[in-house]
Amino acid sequence: MTDLSRFRDAAQTSAAWPFEEARKLVARIRKSGKRQVLFETGYGPSGLPHIGTFGEVARTTMVRRAFEALTGGEIPTRLICFSDDMDGMRKIPDNVPDRAFLEPHLQKPLTSVPNPFGGDYESFGHHNNAMLRRFLDTFGFEYEFMSATECYRNGTFDTVLLRAAERYQAIMDVMLPTLGPERQATYSPFLPISPKSGRVLYVPMKHVDAKAGTVTFLDEDGAETTLPVTGGHVKLQWKPDFGMRWAALDVDFEMFGKDHQTNAGIYDRICAILGGIPPEHYVYELFLDDQGQKISKSKGNGLTIDEWLTYASPESLALTMFHKPREAKRLYFDVIPRAVDEYLQFLDAFPRQDQKNQLGNPVWHIHGGNPPPPERLGKEGENTPSEKVSFSLLMNLVAVANAEEKGVLWGFLKRYAPSASPESHPRLDALVGYAIRYFEDFVKPKKAYRLPDAVEKAAFAALADKLAGMPADATAEAIQEAAYDVARAVPRYQDFAAKGATPERPGVSNAWFAAIYNVLLGEERGPRFGSFAVIYGIENTVALIRKAIAGELVAAHEAFRSARRVTG
Repeated sequence: MTDLSRFRDAAQTSAAWPFEEARKLVARIRKSGKRQVLFETGYGPSGLPHIGTFGEVARTTMVRRAFEALTGGEIPTRLICFSDDMDGMRKIPDNVPDRAFLEPHLQKPLTSVPNPFGGDYESFGHHNNAMLRRFLDTFGFEYEFMSATECYRNGTFDTVLLRAAERYQAIMDVMLPTLGPERQATYSPFLPISPKSGRVLYVPMKHVDAKAGTVTFLDEDGAETTLPVTGGHVKLQWKPDFGMRWAALDVDFEMFGKDHQTNAGIYDRICAILGGIPPEHYVYELFLDDQGQKISKSKGNGLTIDEWLTYASPESLALTMFHKPREAKRLYFDVIPRAVDEYLQFLDAFPRQDQKNQLGNPVWHIHGGNPPPPERLGKEGENTPSEKVSFSLLMNLVAVANAEEKGVLWGFLKRYAPSASPESHPRLDALVGYAIRYFEDFVKPKKAYRLPDAVEKAAFAALADKLAGMPADATAEAIQEAAYDVARAVPRYQDFAAKGATPERPGVSNAWFAAIYNVLLGEERGPRFGSFAVIYGIENTVALIRKAIAGELVAAHEAFRSARRVTG
């Protein structure tokens, strides 16, 4: 674990939201006198884990690290990732391979439902729990996994379940006013597991014996049945279960989605009834798919964890979790490039910041106070600025080089920085792979090259001539300035309102670079032209410009689109 004590003073006043939440926990433990803080996240394994599930763990970990910085690491912390895997399977998810196989097992606890996915996992719930743990382990989270099935069966919850039997009426007094008349008539916080069918039963209790610690009810066949509330024979309805778990585990902090917000008071009251102190809450907004619909495990809509990691790093995903948790976020493929480049920008800025600004930088929270150094390309033996290689720049290199393998792009990168390699720049090497895959699947089919008009042809010809006269080792800044100089002579691109513009030296409007992106790259936006040209190479850039003037780029892309239509 990283020593965060050096941030202790600056952490006291940091405005970053994890520190705001962590200060509430500091006040809480001062009041309670506890010498350990327990963070918890909950997961419902009714479907495969999705990005929202990861978000809870990532954000909770951010608060945990902020707390450790505030307290100098003097107070131990734990994070439990809790799976509600004893819930009955109320419906079959849309994304399972064999729905008919699961039909007979509806309403059984998820850890009693057979596994439809294959492999060695003994149940549907065990498989989905493993999928959650696999990703959390890949990302490097420090956590303890807990299963509701195991906690109900191994005695972890026994003391509080017996207390729930003793205080049954107090729990009913909380729950009944929240229900309609029909539901009130049949409601019970206890859900027995039928010893005959194995299903979770939503039935009223005929009798609750607090002294014996048992409940009596009518089983599905009408037979009166008595079961102990301990040993995994019953579970609690989900709202009482929330509060019971907080009391049994002595949870200090839990965050949950906005869909739980109206029930938070119920969870708190039941936790208190069962002898616990309700934890600190943090309510976040929901994650949405590209249609603005809530991402759902059972529907399988929106991005999956594996899909994000096909095209971008876990750190870029964590960045989306850090930004404004109380604002709804659309998570779909189009957001990936921006998230990747923003992460790289924050990482690049971190070493130059003072502690106050470092604590507000997302990478502090993504990496638990110890972000890695940024990777930049620099030319050996020259006092030239090093280059930041962005996701968008790499994708444009993929486009102009027709690269389908990492080695092609590394050829351009090593031309600029001969000492760079996949071994010396592993983050950049991963980025190259992501860019190739993302370009092929999402960018290439949507590209829209166009022919330059007469004004653009003349301007591009002038730009090609200007670049051709520059040395091969010209800097990105020199190339960028050359592009500006060409545009200043073209009335269409002159901007006399720009800062510092004079009649003799006008500014340059964004229309010039928009034309470059449209005509040369088939995009609405693109990387800084100088950075692109210095890595692609001046000679290659000149050849690209002349191909665009001749209409070869449009023709090549039309051929690609025609072939795509033929192959479907």
